[in-house]
Amino acid sequence: MTAATLIASTLAPLRRLLPGLLLCLAVTGAALALESAEEHLFGRAWLEALVLAIVLGTALRTAWNPGARFFPGIAFGAKTVLEVAVVLLGASLSLATLLAAGPGLLVGIAVVVMAAIAASYGIGRALGLHPRLAILVACGNSICGNSAIAATAPVIGADGEDVASSIAFTAVLGVLVVLGLPLLVPLLGLSPMQYGVLAGLIVYAVPQVLAATAPVAALSVQVGTLVKLVRVLMLGPVVLALSLGASRLREETDEPAPHVTAGERPKPGRVAIHRLVPWFILAFLAMAGLRSGGLIPQAALPPIAATANVLTIVSMAALGLGVDVRSVAGAGLRVTLAVVASLLALTAVSLCLIHILGIA
Repeated sequence: MTAATLIASTLAPLRRLLPGLLLCLAVTGAALALESAEEHLFGRAWLEALVLAIVLGTALRTAWNPGARFFPGIAFGAKTVLEVAVVLLGASLSLATLLAAGPGLLVGIAVVVMAAIAASYGIGRALGLHPRLAILVACGNSICGNSAIAATAPVIGADGEDVASSIAFTAVLGVLVVLGLPLLVPLLGLSPMQYGVLAGLIVYAVPQVLAATAPVAALSVQVGTLVKLVRVLMLGPVVLALSLGASRLREETDEPAPHVTAGERPKPGRVAIHRLVPWFILAFLAMAGLRSGGLIPQAALPPIAATANVLTIVSMAALGLGVDVRSVAGAGLRVTLAVVASLLALTAVSLCLIHILGIA
């Protein structure tokens, strides 16, 4: 084999992925530009680039059907790029943050997250949502919105339509929560400390926690941010638990290889460990362990976080480009009801925790 032939064979897979990846990057660039324009005009981004990417991707897919040459790159962006982003998110988790929160609040947050996931999943199933979509809505509402949905999707084998549906409605509701949550302070007579805990347990993203608590008090900002960060730390255990218990959901999306007959399918009892615990979950936990052990330099954390954010946005653009908007619209009402009802359940559980812990 000549050098030219070797180079050509090496570059062939990249050339196959390039059109779709470039399209995803173009949508990502547009989403980041719109987010920047929002911040310039309104002082904050009401819709984050992650949400804008999936909206723009879906809109483009609705107006224009990409040719077959785009599909490999889009599929790569929706799966592999997202998995790499999840791995990098592990560097944002630190055991020190957990210990600083205190045992009572820490246990309480864990209980709230698990109770909210169970309640949200039950609500979603009662409304007729598919188990995968119900899990996405539950994790998005109960942990950290879009990031939880993005991290959970590859573990349970969710497709682009499921992710788009759950993200689209949690994104809209997230903005409404930021705007309406401060109204509960006078209605419920909440102290700045109580409101900070409530905001940290309910609001989806850390920037949204800042936006929701800043109008109330500086203490609310500090407490809300801390509670939110501890809540985000629940993403690792939850995703790990799903990776161990959701193999059946993943298998529902897997088509057998052309040379494998029905009688040759692997038996349930012989599932390989890499199918039960995907590689990126193990890598995610390894990154969290390195961060907790102080083996990742502090100076490296911002670039890692920025890279994870960009890769997540690219993957959301890819998911949007693979979505049939008619399917999303068909599930819209049920998903909206599930998200709203789940959020109300999370609010009720959070208020109970504040009362039980005697937070003043």
